[in-house]
Amino acid sequence: MERAERRSVAPFYAVAVIWLVWGAFFPLYAVGHYLLLAAVSAAVFLAVGAVCKNAGVVGGTEQAAPKAAQEPGEETTGNAEVDKMLRDGRLAISEMKRLDDSIADEGISADIVRLEQVSQKIFDEVKRDEKKLPQIRKFMDYYLPTTLKLLNSYDRMSAAGVSGENIDTTLAKVEGMMRTIVAAFEKQLDSLYGAEALDISTDITVLENMMAREGLTGGGLKAETAPKDDTDIRLEL
Repeated sequence: MERAERRSVAPFYAVAVIWLVWGAFFPLYAVGHYLLLAAVSAAVFLAVGAVCKNAGVVGGTEQAAPKAAQEPGEETTGNAEVDKMLRDGRLAISEMKRLDDSIADEGISADIVRLEQVSQKIFDEVKRDEKKLPQIRKFMDYYLPTTLKLLNSYDRMSAAGVSGENIDTTLAKVEGMMRTIVAAFEKQLDSLYGAEALDISTDITVLENMMAREGLTGGGLKAETAPKDDTDIRLEL
């Protein structure tokens, strides 16, 4: 009798639920938060996997356990550092979306949306060209997590429902800083295209010079067809 295997997807769904619930009720802006969530996810994955291990038999064979725990929708590029960047990026984008939903101020929400867009383009560009990863190390290690920390503080204080010197001063400082942060994120994205911009500029300069030498540009053609100085020399038949 031919044997067939069925792998249970329940552990993956369980981990997905843990991430959704955690993201909705707990902050995710520090490395410790991610480590704690990863530990909880691993424990849930193993527990649900053990429960489902003998849940069904097909053709006299037990269900095969999943080979490895993997986050739902996780991308794999083959480069461990890039994969980590993409995972951290997804978590950061998810936290931005949560903050956008939680913060009532329209100006701050608009800035958060712009940060989401620019950050996603940064991650996409580094994924496209992995050699650009070193250019965003400080962005990933400091600028991005610090921005999320500021926004989380703003979220908590604005939800306190009271006005006071500390709260009002902090909220005003974060609001005043947001445009600077957005501009910095946009500059980080722009810097990723610096080498390409230089290459294109060089190619254009070389192309213009070659076309001018061959008389293929407007200036070159005018120089060729311009009337020459009149002389007294005449050829007659």
